[in-house]
Amino acid sequence: MSLSGVNEVLSGIRPHGGKVQSRNLDGMGFAEQLQSIGEKMGCSSAEVYQKYLERRYGNVMIQSVENDQKSMDRLGAATSGTGNVVIAPNILEQMAKNPEKAAYYEGKIQQYFQTLPMCQAQLSAMGHEIHSSGVVIHPDGTVTYYVMADLKPEVRAKIEAQIRAEDEAKAKRKREYQRSSEAAAERWRQELKLSAVSADRLNFMEMPDILVCPWV
Repeated sequence: MSLSGVNEVLSGIRPHGGKVQSRNLDGMGFAEQLQSIGEKMGCSSAEVYQKYLERRYGNVMIQSVENDQKSMDRLGAATSGTGNVVIAPNILEQMAKNPEKAAYYEGKIQQYFQTLPMCQAQLSAMGHEIHSSGVVIHPDGTVTYYVMADLKPEVRAKIEAQIRAEDEAKAKRKREYQRSSEAAAERWRQELKLSAVSADRLNFMEMPDILVCPWV
């Protein structure tokens, strides 16, 4: 099986639009064109269709990704950029054979790319940038658009600088409080000493010259 030269052959395919399949000059529909090319190249219609999708959308990955948070998190961590298209193998087979399914799912893919600039603008306004995003067609036929974003470097640096400044201000207030507490404690100790000295002097001055013992 060889796919060499498929791209040149695919350049002659007329993509379908909406729910109506376009036909080439020989009168063949889109699915028929895929099958014909596959027979000529010794490969399946799904493989030819994958090459066709790659020509239209770029990074197309054929793999099963379940529609759950853990699976989507793994995918987001394993991909980068905004041009990720993931299609389950069973769905790719259906798209290659069923024009209506192909039109439906390609519409979902196109919708992702059409709404991507708006999503990027909204995230940018909030100080974020996209690390990875794309569209996933799951084995059960559901479609998910995913985005993994993080703070822009300059925004993160500004926040970190603000946190450092707040920490330094707290540390400064703590040092000032400790100094004032120590000063207050020292004043209190000095006042206690003065009070004790004054009491001793008072007792000495009030002591009588002659002590009279009642039992002498």
